[in-house]
Amino acid sequence: MNSSAWLFLGARLALVVVLGAGAGALFEQIWIGVALALAIYLLLQLSGLLRVLRWLRRDEPTLAPEMTGPWGDLVARIVRLYRRKQFHKQRLLRLLRELRRSTAAMPDGVVVLNPQAEILWFNRTAGRLLGLRGKGDIGLRIENLVRTPGFVHYLRGGQYASPVILRSNVGVEQYLSIQIVPYGAGQLLALVRDVTRQARLEAMRKDFVANASHELRSPLTVISGYLETLTQDAAIDPAIVAPLQEMRRQALRMTGIVQDLLDLSRLESSDRAAPSDPIDVVALMAQLRRDVLARTTHPAQVLMHADSNAKLLGEDELIHSAFANLVDNAAKYTPAGGSLQMRWWTDEQGGHFSVVDTGIGIAADHIPRLTERFYRVDSGRSRETGGSGLGLAIVKHVLQRHGAQLSIESQEGRGSNFTCHFPSERVERAA
Repeated sequence: MNSSAWLFLGARLALVVVLGAGAGALFEQIWIGVALALAIYLLLQLSGLLRVLRWLRRDEPTLAPEMTGPWGDLVARIVRLYRRKQFHKQRLLRLLRELRRSTAAMPDGVVVLNPQAEILWFNRTAGRLLGLRGKGDIGLRIENLVRTPGFVHYLRGGQYASPVILRSNVGVEQYLSIQIVPYGAGQLLALVRDVTRQARLEAMRKDFVANASHELRSPLTVISGYLETLTQDAAIDPAIVAPLQEMRRQALRMTGIVQDLLDLSRLESSDRAAPSDPIDVVALMAQLRRDVLARTTHPAQVLMHADSNAKLLGEDELIHSAFANLVDNAAKYTPAGGSLQMRWWTDEQGGHFSVVDTGIGIAADHIPRLTERFYRVDSGRSRETGGSGLGLAIVKHVLQRHGAQLSIESQEGRGSNFTCHFPSERVERAA
């Protein structure tokens, strides 16, 4: 209340006291007159308060009572606040309707979830793709309606950087991409997209690669065999020996690429977890070290450090393939005067295998794409070293089968560090 209002109230109260004193003086009872005047004034104020309370209880701000004085000012302020509130409410409602209309018209599905993953709202596209039914599914947990194990694991895992691809259970053969986007105070937004066409194209591509690789393996083996025989034949003109040797080298390179494609196709075609056979990582590192030292050219130092004797639980053939790919890459791109170091250690998080080299290194912008099939940092350099661009893709899929992850650290001109992180359940502690 501002100073003018206080002055007004003070003036009215003084007037009441003066009038009460004047009336009491007529009967020679000044204080009784003042008391009666104040009582009447208080009753009038209580009456005004009751009128305001009755008006507020009716919840009809537009039917404001006609009042004067402080109560009239209070009523006017309440009416102004109500009208301002109604204006903002209508504005928010319009914005909400526009938002719902725009999301309803989106080709992608949108599902709004609370922090408990209960459905608050969804558009028509999401209802069609996920099989949600009107208001009947509002308030239900989304994993009770979309029961695909992959989605439930994705939702509970809390790692929403990439979407999850799942097969629809609505009835038609359909593949959906669902990505969770956290926002607000723990709320979630599920974006649903029909990726059936992309999934079918990817399946066709994988089938083609697998079939073509399988068909190419036999003729390449035959070609390599004949070329080897020809290069060893003393009757062959010495002038064509060098071209024959180059042809055989390229045929062997193609055979290696075909074999990598077949291995990658087998890994991609199965989602089952790898078995839990005990693998002696220390012995495997020793074997990989011998393989590197047996190469014609190799780093000056090939070291291995075993900080733990714990065994790794997995599929021996796959683990050998993944570790060999990492060591082979490090050996290829490390100069003869450099060093290569393998290390195996365990901690509370699980087991870790790293390959560190002092090679040419990799630029930071290439690192996120290194595990893509056929991706090469330098295609010319990869051809010189015989790289297929599939090694790290194989490593990624092998680690996924074992519930593990690959981390990559590298600097151009200073070397690289590739580390495989295995969960604790994949480590058999030494007795």
